[in-house]
Amino acid sequence: MRPAAAPGPGPAAKKKTMKAMKSKTKMIKKKMKTHDKTGKTRKAKRTAKQPQPRAEAAAEAAGQAAEAAGQAAEAARRARHLKALSRTSGTDRELEELVFGDSLRVEEDELLRRLAGPPRPHAAKRRSLRKDSSGSEVENQAKGELSSKKPAWVDEDDEAEEDVDMTHRFRRDFMKSDAEKILTKKNLKRRLEEQFQRAMGGVPAWADLENRKKSKKTASDSDSDEDDDLLCRTGNFISHSESLPRGILKMSTCLPANQERFANGKLATVQFHPLAQVVMAAGHDRSVSLFQVDGIRNPRIQSIYLESFPIYKACFSVDGEQVIATGTHHKMFFVYDMMSGSIIPIQRVRGVEERFLRNFEISPDGSFMLLTGTSGYLHLLSMKTKELVSTMKVNGRCGASAFTPDSSKIYSYSKEGEVFIWDVRSRKCLHKFEDEGSLEGKCIALSRNNQYVACGSASGVVNLYTTDVCLKENHPKPVKAIMNLVTSATCVTFNPTTEILAVASRETDEAVKLVHIPSYTVFSNFPVFRRKQIYLAQSMDFSPRSGFFSIGNNKGKALLFRLKHYSDF
Repeated sequence: MRPAAAPGPGPAAKKKTMKAMKSKTKMIKKKMKTHDKTGKTRKAKRTAKQPQPRAEAAAEAAGQAAEAAGQAAEAARRARHLKALSRTSGTDRELEELVFGDSLRVEEDELLRRLAGPPRPHAAKRRSLRKDSSGSEVENQAKGELSSKKPAWVDEDDEAEEDVDMTHRFRRDFMKSDAEKILTKKNLKRRLEEQFQRAMGGVPAWADLENRKKSKKTASDSDSDEDDDLLCRTGNFISHSESLPRGILKMSTCLPANQERFANGKLATVQFHPLAQVVMAAGHDRSVSLFQVDGIRNPRIQSIYLESFPIYKACFSVDGEQVIATGTHHKMFFVYDMMSGSIIPIQRVRGVEERFLRNFEISPDGSFMLLTGTSGYLHLLSMKTKELVSTMKVNGRCGASAFTPDSSKIYSYSKEGEVFIWDVRSRKCLHKFEDEGSLEGKCIALSRNNQYVACGSASGVVNLYTTDVCLKENHPKPVKAIMNLVTSATCVTFNPTTEILAVASRETDEAVKLVHIPSYTVFSNFPVFRRKQIYLAQSMDFSPRSGFFSIGNNKGKALLFRLKHYSDF
C-alpha cells in the first residue's frame, strides 16, 4: 500500500517565492555593475601608467598598413600596364617570332621584369637599412672632420734633407770639385743616375717606362710614321753632336789599368789597343802586359817578359796584332806577334848604323815605321819586312817626330827648335819653320783631323799652330801658347775628337794639364788640387773614342780616368 502524498504549496506561497528570487537577481546585477565600473577605472589607470612606445607601435602599425595599401595600389597599377603591354594577337606574336626569332620572348620577359621593378624589402629590413645608413653618414662626417683638421705640431727636421759626406773614399770619385764636400741625398741620387746613363750610353729600355708605353702604342699601330721610331729607342743621340764644354771636365778616377800587376819601376809606355777594349803597359821592369779595360777590375790578359831588355817604348801596330818594343841601350828591338804568341827579335836593320834604337813612330796607315836616330838621322822602315826604305836628316839633332793622319807627311822637331816637314813618298823636305820662343825641342803631336800641330819645348811652353800656317810661313804665330808647365814639356797628345790636348812634364809631380780646344783654356779640375796621385807622368794616351784617359807614372801605375762626356770606349 502506497503512502499518502503530501499536499503541494498553495498559490500564495508560490508568489512569495517568485518575489524573493527577483529581489535577489536585482541585488546581483547591482553588484556586477559596480564591479565592472571599478574594473574599467583600474584598466584606465593601467593604460595611463603604461609607457609611450605602445602608442608609437600603434602609429607605426598604422603607417605600415598605409604603406601596404600604397604598395597594393602600385602593384595593381603595374599589373594593368603589364596587361596592356602583353595584349598582342596570335598572328602578331607569330610574325614577331618569325622576324626576330625566339629571343624576342626572352627580351620581352626581361623588359616586363624590369618594368615590374626590383622587389621591395620588408619593413623590418628597411628599418635596419635606414639605421645603417644613418650610422655610416655619421661616421663619414666624423672622418671628414678628422681629415680637415691641421696637425698640432710640425717637426722641421722631417722636411730637412739629409746631407752626405762626399769625402768618403767610396764617394770621392763623384766630386766635381773640392767645393762639393757635402751633397744632399737627392743630388747624390741624381749624380748616380747620370753616371749610370753615361756608362750605359743612355737610359736602358727596361728603365724607360715612357718609351715602353710609346713602343706598345706604335706596335699596335703599324701605319704610324717612321719618325716616331726614334722616340721609342734609347740612346745618347744628342751627346755625340754636342761639343765638349769648357771649364770643368766631367771625369771620374777608376782603378789603375794595371791594378792586377804593377810595374817594378818606371812605366815607360801606356797605350790603348786601336780595336779592342785593351790597354798595354810596358816599363823598365822588362815586361809588357795587356789588361782588359772595364773601369772596375781591369783584369790582366797576358804578360810577356823580355830578358835583359828594359823597355824604352812600346807601341801597337795599326791592325793591333803586333807590339813593337825598343830598349833603353840596345841596337835591336822586339816584335811580339799576339796572334801566334811568338816574340821575334830584330837584331840588326841593314843600313841603320846607330848605337841605340829608342824612339820610333808608326804611320797611321800601318805601312812605315820611323826610327829616330842620333845626329839628326831619320830611318824609314817597312812595317812588313822591317827593312830600311830610306834615310832623312835634319839640321842638328832630332828630338821627336810625328806622322800626319793620312801618312803622307812627317813632322820632325829638332833640338834647335826647328820643325821640318817631309814628304813620305819622295822623302824630300817640303817646308821648314821655327817654333816661336823654343830653345830646345822636346815633343810634337798632330791632331787626328790634321788641323793642329803642338810643339813642346824645354822651357815648358807648348805652342799650338794650325797646319795651314805651318806649311806656308817660316815664322808662324801660334794660335795659343800654353804656359801652364814650369818644367820641360816631355809629352803632348791630342784626343781622337781633337777637343782635348794633354800636355805633361816628367820632371815634376802632378805636371799634367788638359787643354780645351778650340777655346784653348785649361780644365780647372784636373789634376785635382792638393791631391797627389799622378806623380811623374811618363806617357799618356786616350782610348779610341775618348772614353778613357790613362797616364803612366814613375811608380809603375797606369792611372785610369773615365771621361764622362764620351759614352763609348
